[in-house]
Amino acid sequence: MNEKFLDFVRTFSDTPVAVAVSGGVDSVCLLHWLVLCGLNVTALHVNHHLRPSADTEAAYVSDLCQKLNIPCHIFDWTDAKPASGLEAAARDARYRFMTDWCHDNGVETLMIAHQADDQIETFLMNLARGSGLTGLSAIRPVTYRNGIQIVRPLLSTFRSELIAYCDANKIKYFSDEMNDDESYTRVKIRKNRHLLSEKLGITDNRILLAIENLSRASDALTGDIESRVRSVIYDDYALFSDSFLFDVPRHIGLKCLGMLIQIIGGNEYQPRLNSLEFALSKLQENCKFTLGHCTVRRFNSQILIVPEGAKTSIRKKNEKLKRLQKKQKQQ
Repeated sequence: MNEKFLDFVRTFSDTPVAVAVSGGVDSVCLLHWLVLCGLNVTALHVNHHLRPSADTEAAYVSDLCQKLNIPCHIFDWTDAKPASGLEAAARDARYRFMTDWCHDNGVETLMIAHQADDQIETFLMNLARGSGLTGLSAIRPVTYRNGIQIVRPLLSTFRSELIAYCDANKIKYFSDEMNDDESYTRVKIRKNRHLLSEKLGITDNRILLAIENLSRASDALTGDIESRVRSVIYDDYALFSDSFLFDVPRHIGLKCLGMLIQIIGGNEYQPRLNSLEFALSKLQENCKFTLGHCTVRRFNSQILIVPEGAKTSIRKKNEKLKRLQKKQKQQ
């Protein structure tokens, strides 16, 4: 347990927190450390019923929490599994179960066990995609999903430290066979990342330092843009003139569009840069499309963004906005 972790979690010592526990070494170690730090913790586990060991892992998490004397809730994903995009669907279901529980139980913070190796792998994957500043900032320590604060206390802790702690203390954990499947880009990067240090002298710590510097730059830019974005959001939709996106430098327009879709769609992250660039190009003329759980529509000079499935009548939204503005003036 390192000092950066301790400093980070101390800020949550006076509030109840939920922690996602899969049964793998990262989340099992995080759970033990949070309990040692005296936090008011509830463990949440989602059984996706996708692997033969799923039931065994769920039973282990329940038994572990009983031994640690902390509450544990197991959720079962019994929905029909999609033929494609299974990994993304499983992730969405996992977050939905856990954030719904947080809402129902008045818990504002959900802790996730992403650690330093995940951070570096995400950075390198995004670098390979040609991501912009947001993507190269990789995994953020604090984000929001479905109105719940998602906190990652282990981003400065390497998996080797977590494994060493669990092994030294004879703490059982499970290994996911997908972690060795090189058909996944992340696994390929994981197995070859050592070459950056051995061949080029680019160490893991240097990569983490670069991510921290990029994150600070992104935060500085985001702070100014967020206030601009919030000014065109009304209830659960955004409505604005095309000049909002096109009378500013292109990178600002992209950032505004990404943040609007993130907020309206209730997403943890913004869409990828190439998706935003394509969307911004489409919005130069009348169009209607979906992106990031949102429907985006342009008609004449106005652009509307609503949650996917909501009505997209710009005329009705204008009428609603006029009533809202009139009510505000009367108050």
